[in-house]
Amino acid sequence: MSTLDWIVLVLTLTAIITYGLLKSRTSHNLDGYFRSNRNLPWGLVLLSIMGTQASAITFLSAPGQAYTDGMRFVQYYFGIPLAMVVICIFFVPIFRKGNFYTAYEYLEHRFNGQTRTLTAFLFLLQRGLSTGISVFAPSLILSSLMGWDIVWTNIFLGGLLVIYTISGGAKAVAYTQQLQLIIVFAGMFLAGWMVVRLLPADVGFTDALAIGGQLGKFNVISTGVVNGKFNWNDQYNIWSGLIGGFFLALSYFGTDQSQVGRYLTAQSLRESRMGLLMNGFVKVPMQFLILLIGVLVFSFYQFQQAPVFFNQVQLDKLRVVPVYGDSLRSAEASYEELGLQKKVLVQRYALLRTLDTASATSLAEQGRLHQQDRLQQPGLAQQKSWVVDSLRVLQQRSDSVRARVKGWIAGQLPGGDSNDTNYIFLRFVVDHLPAGLVGLLIAIIFLASWGSIAAAINSLASSSMIDFHKRFSKSQNSGEAEYRLSKWYTLGWGIFCIAVAMFTYNIGNSLIEAVNVLGSLFYGVVLGIFLVAFFMPRVTSGSLVFWAALVAELLVIVVFLLSRAGVFKLAFLWLNPLGAGLVVLFCAILQWVTKKIAPVGERLL
Repeated sequence: MSTLDWIVLVLTLTAIITYGLLKSRTSHNLDGYFRSNRNLPWGLVLLSIMGTQASAITFLSAPGQAYTDGMRFVQYYFGIPLAMVVICIFFVPIFRKGNFYTAYEYLEHRFNGQTRTLTAFLFLLQRGLSTGISVFAPSLILSSLMGWDIVWTNIFLGGLLVIYTISGGAKAVAYTQQLQLIIVFAGMFLAGWMVVRLLPADVGFTDALAIGGQLGKFNVISTGVVNGKFNWNDQYNIWSGLIGGFFLALSYFGTDQSQVGRYLTAQSLRESRMGLLMNGFVKVPMQFLILLIGVLVFSFYQFQQAPVFFNQVQLDKLRVVPVYGDSLRSAEASYEELGLQKKVLVQRYALLRTLDTASATSLAEQGRLHQQDRLQQPGLAQQKSWVVDSLRVLQQRSDSVRARVKGWIAGQLPGGDSNDTNYIFLRFVVDHLPAGLVGLLIAIIFLASWGSIAAAINSLASSSMIDFHKRFSKSQNSGEAEYRLSKWYTLGWGIFCIAVAMFTYNIGNSLIEAVNVLGSLFYGVVLGIFLVAFFMPRVTSGSLVFWAALVAELLVIVVFLLSRAGVFKLAFLWLNPLGAGLVVLFCAILQWVTKKIAPVGERLL
């Protein structure tokens, strides 16, 4: 990066930390530290909810996901709007009426402390691990840019983040997220605008979209049906998004303390509901636009030579491996030749689109734009069809070369990371954007990461303090003492997340997918516990719910491991309805069995 980039980066991050510290003044008790005295307006609640879920992973990995797999990932979010409505109707009133700090307090009132402890533990486990992955995302950037050791980078960035999180609690988190999101959205808009500006002079925005569409990147809606059968292993389709995504969103926003804690800071029930509903309204379009940047970057690389592999560190390691160094040079030469051929074809395709548009406009002006008029130009249509078919063939060959290089990295390098999805957008930013804007976009990825991680660490500390410390500690502490203890819990979870980040390097998935897979292992079961609490009033035994949830969680993990082992195939989103359904089913069965057994026991007595 240039000197200007470093200046922009340092000034932006310093401003955010300073702003967070200035906004950290709040009452020195648990209500001030974890709920901001419940005085935030719905707009700030909305930004806090969005800032918590829109981590660096969203802005770093999502464009790369679209680059490699197209837009179909957006279907993952289709269940969110419906989930927001359900949460606003059933979840939020109960949490606010009980004046709870955490969602899990309600479970002790409804069942017993055993069920509350299990649910809070599952939350702490999955949220702590997920946050560790989120800490790794910005560290990955700085490590790649500077060649720094990833361990020290994790410690450095994680330490900066913990500063204002410890200082101000929920209030500092909410206000910094507000400023962070403003900068993030402005920067992402600039990134998309710059991609289009960097295209050849005679190629416009619609041309870039058309190229991406012709090469299969606008697969926004997919049914998951292959050869007349539904493919349960298809990660992202309309059904897994609407059903699996609905259950995942219902659990994440309705039972995960990192989100519940955001809308418990609102001034009223109405403000909490407004923040959630507006989040459901804007989330899908926001994610669509972020993925669209990835498609634009893909189209850009049809006119510019793309790297055969976007993680330069891994590529350099492979280059010095005996035998494979020559193979890599041969693969790069082949990939470059294919790139040159594709460049000629996409330029021709853009020209044909221009001629086609001009022809259609001319016919329209003459009042003769009918089907028969269009059929009088078979030459133009045939040329476009031939160019598109040729492009697809070349793209398949390019993908084949990339796959071969990935195989070498995975098979020949110790700990080789063959997934470069997380590096695609970063590599584009560093290689092609002007000085100053590179620093701003790198800062944006840091800011997005800090916003979500700060909220997560704050929620981990709140659950630790409320669901465990206050319940099991025999000593009575003043409000000030509890405030200080909460800061220590915040520090402890910050250290834990940094430690998890150390083991994230070879995770094998795109970061955005890895976080969602991890969440899906636990979210369904946690949601199932709350569904029983809300909608099965006859189930009153906490022990019954505890064992039903424990068995369901073990079964979900077994199903996941068997799926990964290839025994059968099941996309991770289906783990969410599976977990919730198993808890509800087991509770219903156990409730029926105990009812049948009880009269028998009474007769024997």
